[in-house]
Amino acid sequence: MLDKKTYQNAIEKREKMKANVATDPFLLDLHVYPETGWLNDPNGLCYFAGLYHFYFQYSPLDAKRGDIIWGHVSSPDFISYKRQDPFIFADSPLDKDGAYSGSAFIKDGKINFFYTGNVKHEGYFDYITAGRDHNTIKIISDAYSYDEKILVMDHDDYPSDMTRHIRDPKIYEKDGAYYMFLGARSLSDKGMVLIFKSQDLKKFTYHMRVETPYDFGYMWECPDYFDLDGQGILICCPQGLESEEYTYQNIYQAGYFPLDLDLENKTYKLGDFVELDYGFDFYAPQTFEDPEGRRILIGWMGMPDAAYTNPTDHDWQHAFTIPRVLSFVNGKVYQKPIGEYQKLRESEISLEKGTSYQGKVFEAVAENIRGDFSINIRKDVTLSYENGILILDMGDSSYGRKTRMIKISKIEKLEIFSDKSSLEIFINDGEKVMTTRVYSEKYAFSTNDFDFKIHPLNPITFE
Repeated sequence: MLDKKTYQNAIEKREKMKANVATDPFLLDLHVYPETGWLNDPNGLCYFAGLYHFYFQYSPLDAKRGDIIWGHVSSPDFISYKRQDPFIFADSPLDKDGAYSGSAFIKDGKINFFYTGNVKHEGYFDYITAGRDHNTIKIISDAYSYDEKILVMDHDDYPSDMTRHIRDPKIYEKDGAYYMFLGARSLSDKGMVLIFKSQDLKKFTYHMRVETPYDFGYMWECPDYFDLDGQGILICCPQGLESEEYTYQNIYQAGYFPLDLDLENKTYKLGDFVELDYGFDFYAPQTFEDPEGRRILIGWMGMPDAAYTNPTDHDWQHAFTIPRVLSFVNGKVYQKPIGEYQKLRESEISLEKGTSYQGKVFEAVAENIRGDFSINIRKDVTLSYENGILILDMGDSSYGRKTRMIKISKIEKLEIFSDKSSLEIFINDGEKVMTTRVYSEKYAFSTNDFDFKIHPLNPITFE
């Protein structure tokens, strides 16, 4: 259990960790990362009282993941950030083993946060069918503080055919009612999303479930349902899918189903699952709508239980992805880097084919691509396209990452964001995306196949 007092009393340790973080040559310039320690799932993303608020799973005293609470950063513009005090501590019997993932819903000038309180009982349990509580908890907040933790539902409120793994609430409003989407694992090891209904954001009752008629993983984490350009979209993270040559190459997946959902009549039509990112480091995405009506997605630039690693000798690990704006075009979700990042651009550099660029932090754009190609993104990292297959091939600087592939009929545009220890590759205006961490000491970007426009980028800032 990590409560506020324990955190505050660790000030000497935290200051030493902060000083160590600052010396890391691979510290990111374009991404939100933890002040100290470990970061994973983005939580409670929202716009409130003139600021964007981003919360996240946070272990501030251990870069290899210790006790989990909620961290918090805010920003007026996605460019300048303020590190806020940790928001939710694991300090009650409802969440003593972790304040797990959740979301925000704004109502009547307050933020209603819903999250999962993790409790593990002592004893010889598998912690799947017994020995664990995943409590659904609510707090009402001004974004910075709250008065009490309210138990909304515990295991007795979930369907009887469920395991103890019910988590990650997200609220969707429709026709004056509120629907809570929860990731679930059944006793028959079938992944699904449970939907609960409320008229007042206080009392929720079981409404229906969404599942595939075929086996598709044993657990669907981090559900998020929303309307996008006239289409219902269900994002989730299925665990337990078998890897295939060009799909499901990570240990766990993050993607979406097109979902035609009739909540009144409890019927639905589920489309095919599509991965949101084909790189090594993308999981637990969450979306929110901003005041301009944009649907914005932020993911965790990491992967749980992966065989590959990140260096932690500088007392921090993991980060958010670049925020992405979603659209639904020709039956597909497209992801584009948020437009505010163009404000980070310095003067444009024309990189002719056959020449190289030595910068570390930049955006590279190539348009009107025709045919096959090979790009050196780092000295030991290449991106190549041949016979309809796009391959990201990683070398020794990858800490165990090797190869990821996408089957794609044609590539006309590439947009590559290079940070000191990450790459985000947007293909065909965000039709496909690849995200990965990388730790190269030598930087050299080049191709012999076409020209690039290079935009060196200034860093985002933290107060």
